[in-house]
Amino acid sequence: MRTLTQQLTQYAAYHRDRRNIATHFIGIPMIVLALAVLLSRPVFALAALPLTLSPASLLFVAATLYYLVLDVPLGLMMAAVSALCIAFGQWIAAQSTLIWLATGAGLFVVGWVFQFVGHVAYEHRKPAFVDDVIGLLIGPLFVLAEALFGIGWRPALREAIEREVGPTRIHEERAAAHK
Repeated sequence: MRTLTQQLTQYAAYHRDRRNIATHFIGIPMIVLALAVLLSRPVFALAALPLTLSPASLLFVAATLYYLVLDVPLGLMMAAVSALCIAFGQWIAAQSTLIWLATGAGLFVVGWVFQFVGHVAYEHRKPAFVDDVIGLLIGPLFVLAEALFGIGWRPALREAIEREVGPTRIHEERAAAHK
């Protein structure tokens, strides 16, 4: 299994333009929320336990376990984010079918539009998941790590990633115009 540094480096290689990363800060949370919403129905109870489960809770627990294996502190932060997403998803799923579907589908479609605009307009490179499906799981972790890097969290990790793939940049043509 690849390490946290390897996973983030692999994903970061497809995301070096800051504008593309900015679209991911919008698109990925929308997609994650959409999954929490859309997969919060149906709900089923376990016979001996007083809690209910949904496909969303199973997906988010499995993803969180993977994040914890990669890195405990980051995994714990993702667990908190996941809990908020599941709570939101459950709240929307308790609404009418129209609200549930419109919210979930709307978030999903608009989130993917942001993703593809970032890759087509700014990065000029296909999304990471095209070459490695695990990129779908690493995307939310990447967004959280990038936000944390912005406030000075784990500079050694950020430096290790940038040693492999270079620093983030504004599109080359823009950078060349300023020389």
